[in-house]
Amino acid sequence: MIFVIKVTTNKEDSAMDLIIEKVQKKNLNILSVSRPHGLRGYIFLEAEDRDSAEESAFNLPYVKGIIGKTITYEEVKNMLEPQVSEMKIEKNDIVEILAEPFKKEKAKVIRVDKQKGEAVVTLLEAAIPIPVTVKLDNVKVIRREEDKQIEENQEESEEAGESEYNNL
Repeated sequence: MIFVIKVTTNKEDSAMDLIIEKVQKKNLNILSVSRPHGLRGYIFLEAEDRDSAEESAFNLPYVKGIIGKTITYEEVKNMLEPQVSEMKIEKNDIVEILAEPFKKEKAKVIRVDKQKGEAVVTLLEAAIPIPVTVKLDNVKVIRREEDKQIEENQEESEEAGESEYNNL
């Protein structure tokens, strides 16, 4: 059975560590404890029975309580299993950095290492181009080099069309 434990927001990791420590000390029947990425204020606890789950979370800092209803694995499957998404970041793409310390900065991709899940970028606003390595999860493509070339070709063809129109 999977129980949902309500915890203080942004203290999920601390609460999870305290629960794990208590489970190991008291040798409780807890199968797993997980904190899904993106779900704030909650921890999932898989236990054999409700008594073990309640005892593992009872009287701990940051733990507010157990939600009454248990849930099935199918309901939380999409939060727990990693999703493999095709990385479509290429060299010369313009990206926005989503994580600190360069949050909301625009950068140009110099190199992509898909095995490591990293990209080397240079910040566009920087006076001196310094290469910075960021995780691919922490960047979002804003503009592609291909898109830029397509736009330029369209502008050239429009200009050519206008000159033909003027000749008539």
